[in-house]
Amino acid sequence: MNKLSIATRKSRLALWQSEHVAEGLRLAHPHLTVELVPMSTRGDEVLDRSLAEIGGKGLFLKELETALLDGRADIAVHSLKDVPAQSPPGLVLATVLPRADWSDLWLQKDGLGPDDLPPGARVGTSSLRRQSQVLRCHPHLQVVPVRGNVETRLGLMTSGQVNAVILAAAGIDRLGLELPYRTRLLPPDFLPAPGQGVIVIQCRAEDLSVIEALKAVHCPRTELSVSAERAVVAALGGDCRMPLAALAEIEGEELHLRARLTSGDGQQCLDVSVRGAVAEAGRLGEAAARELFTRGADRILSQL
Repeated sequence: MNKLSIATRKSRLALWQSEHVAEGLRLAHPHLTVELVPMSTRGDEVLDRSLAEIGGKGLFLKELETALLDGRADIAVHSLKDVPAQSPPGLVLATVLPRADWSDLWLQKDGLGPDDLPPGARVGTSSLRRQSQVLRCHPHLQVVPVRGNVETRLGLMTSGQVNAVILAAAGIDRLGLELPYRTRLLPPDFLPAPGQGVIVIQCRAEDLSVIEALKAVHCPRTELSVSAERAVVAALGGDCRMPLAALAEIEGEELHLRARLTSGDGQQCLDVSVRGAVAEAGRLGEAAARELFTRGADRILSQL
């Protein structure tokens, strides 16, 4: 194998992530020619409705996965938080890169925090997870849906169409955006999406030579963390319509997993915390999901 093509979305952030993967592969395999194949997805094209209304975050992947299956590309690069728990038949998530900042950022042009804003102030986010956690702690705020790329959503904030926006720190950092005010939203009040801050590479399951080449940029430590988080998603049948948050952190030989399921209005919140051996990451995620069900996850899920 001397050439590799990468299916990628066309947004500036997606292109940055794909070029980041390409550069890592070029450094590891100097003989390898790596090229990007930019594509438009339905998730990028339909901006007047929420992701939940038009089919979920998987809409950012479908065209890229089709390109893999029909041979137009060899690999696809995704943000792991946008990837459903199960890959389509014939495709695998072969590689995860080292995790970047997993937190969300509260962004407000004057540096005002959630408690500084008046009742009814508008906070922009298209994520039910972010919405539910904001309303849980700050019920005086109004959450309004915003779609589009990072720059578009920031523009809504700077122009005053919304009072604040919540965006992933990793995306802001990767784009090199210098913002005068940025506040990380951290536990215990705020947990990230499962897999947030992680770039993942998908390929055809049968392409063993590609899978072997991708090992050069793989991060086993990150794989363990996100396998615990995504096990919670899989056990709950999660997609973008589920306000599910999860964060696994490795402390020596132990993994600490926190998971949260919240109703859309923030009024109901189930928190679980489990610890165990790093090697049992997947089982810890399943255990966290079982505990959520024990505490009433079905009640929240039925409302969605």
